[in-house]
Amino acid sequence: MPGLPDTHAPMSTTAVTDAGRMSLHVRQTAWIAAPLALAQIGQMAMALTDTVMLGGVGPQALAAGSLGGNIFFTVLFALQGVLSGVGVLAAHALGAGEPTHVPRVYWTGTVLALLLAVPLFIGAGEMEPLLRLAGEPPALAGDVSAYLRVLRWGAPAGVLGVGLMRVFLPAAGLERALLWVVPGAVALNFALNQMLIHGLRLGAVALPGFGMRGAAAATCVSLWVVTLALLGLLHGRRAWRSFVVPHVPRLATMASLLSIGLPVGATVLVELTMFLGTSFMAATMGATALAAHMIVLSASSISFVVAFAVSQAVNVRVASALGAGRPADARRAGFVAIGLGAAFMALSGCTMLAFGRAIVSFYLNASAPDAAATAALAVRLLHIAALFQVADGIQTVSAGALRGMHDTRVPMLLAAFAYWLVGLPFAWMFGFWLGWGAVGLWWGMLTGLLCVAACLAGRFVALTSIPAVRTTAPFLHTSS
Repeated sequence: MPGLPDTHAPMSTTAVTDAGRMSLHVRQTAWIAAPLALAQIGQMAMALTDTVMLGGVGPQALAAGSLGGNIFFTVLFALQGVLSGVGVLAAHALGAGEPTHVPRVYWTGTVLALLLAVPLFIGAGEMEPLLRLAGEPPALAGDVSAYLRVLRWGAPAGVLGVGLMRVFLPAAGLERALLWVVPGAVALNFALNQMLIHGLRLGAVALPGFGMRGAAAATCVSLWVVTLALLGLLHGRRAWRSFVVPHVPRLATMASLLSIGLPVGATVLVELTMFLGTSFMAATMGATALAAHMIVLSASSISFVVAFAVSQAVNVRVASALGAGRPADARRAGFVAIGLGAAFMALSGCTMLAFGRAIVSFYLNASAPDAAATAALAVRLLHIAALFQVADGIQTVSAGALRGMHDTRVPMLLAAFAYWLVGLPFAWMFGFWLGWGAVGLWWGMLTGLLCVAACLAGRFVALTSIPAVRTTAPFLHTSS
C-alpha cells in the first residue's frame, strides 16, 4: 500500500546512519504496535464494560464476574502464547523472501487453535470444585462457576480470534484489519450488557435481566462477532488470499509451532497465575479486598495492553530481520521496542499516581454497599500498581524480542523463578504473615515483576552481544 512502511523490507546498512536506523525502527515498531494496541484496548473496553456494569449490581456480582473473567482470559492468553509460533514463523518466512510457506503455517496454526479450544471449554465448565479446593467461599465459588459455564461457549472464538488472528495478522502486515472490527464489537458488547444484565423494556414488553450471567453472554457473543469478522476479511479480500491459500497442515510444521509456542504459553501462564493466585488470596480476605484488587488489576491491564502490543510488534520485527539475515537490525529493533514500552508505562504510572481517585470512581457505584471502603483500598493499591508499570513494560517487551529470536525456553524458566519463587511467596508473606492485607499482595507482585524484568532484559542484551548469536538465525526452518 502506498505511503505505508514496509516492515519486512531490508534496510541499507550503508546509506542509513545509526540515528536514521533507530528512527526507522521507532516508526516501523509504532506502525505495527499502534493498531494492535488500539484493538487490544477495544477488547479491554469490553471487559471494562462488564466490570462497570456488574459494579452497579453490587460488590458480590463484581467480584464473581471479574474473577470468572480473569480465570477465562488467563487461560486464553496462555493459549495465545502457544499460538505465538504462528506469528514468528510467518514473519520469518516473509523476511526470508519465502511467502509460499505462510499458508502452511496459517492452516497448521488453525488446526492447533481448534485443538486448544477443547480443554478451555471443558475446564471452564468444571471450575467450582477447584475454587472450593482453593478455599474460596461457597457462594463466591458458585457464582464464578455459573459465570464461566456461560462464557465457555466463547472458547473456540476466543482461541481463533484473540489467539490466532492476533499473532498472524501482524506477521503478515495485516494488523489494521483489527481496527475495522474491534470498535463495532465494543459498541455491540455495551448494548448487549445493558440488555442482558439489567433487562430491557420495549413498550409493553419487558425483557428480563440475567445479572452476571448476562455479562458472560454478552462477552461470548462479542468474541464470536470479532472472530467471524476477522476470518471473513482475511479470506474474503482478494489481496490477502495468498496468505491463506488452502494447504494441508503438516506434523513437522506443528512440531515447529509447538517448539516455539509451548514455552511461551507456559511463560504467559506462569505470569498470569501470579495475578490469579493473588486474586485467590484477595478473595479469602473478603468481598471488599477482592473487589478493590480486581478494580486495580483491570485498570493496570488497560495500560499493559499497549506494552503487549509493542511486544507483539518487536516479535515481528526481530523475526523478520533475522529471516532476512540482518542481526544488527534485530538488535536495534529490540532495544528501541524496550525503550518504547518502558516510556509508555512510565507515563501510565504517573497517570495512576495523579488520578487514582478518579480512576477508581469510574468502576464503582457510590450507593452500592461497602463502596467507600472498596474505593479507599483500591486507591492505595493503584498507587502501588503505578510503581511496577515500567517493570511490567520492560519484561513483556523483552520477552517479545527474545521470542522473535526463537529463545523461549530459558525465558520460561526465568519467569517461573521470578513469579512463583519470588512474586507469589512475597505476596503471601507481605499479605498474611506481616498482616498487610491486599496492600501486601501488591508489594509482593511488584517484587516479582522487578525480578523478571531484570532477567529478561539482561538476557536480550547478552544474547545479542554474542557474535555467534548475532550472525545466525536460531529458527526451525518453516519448510520443515
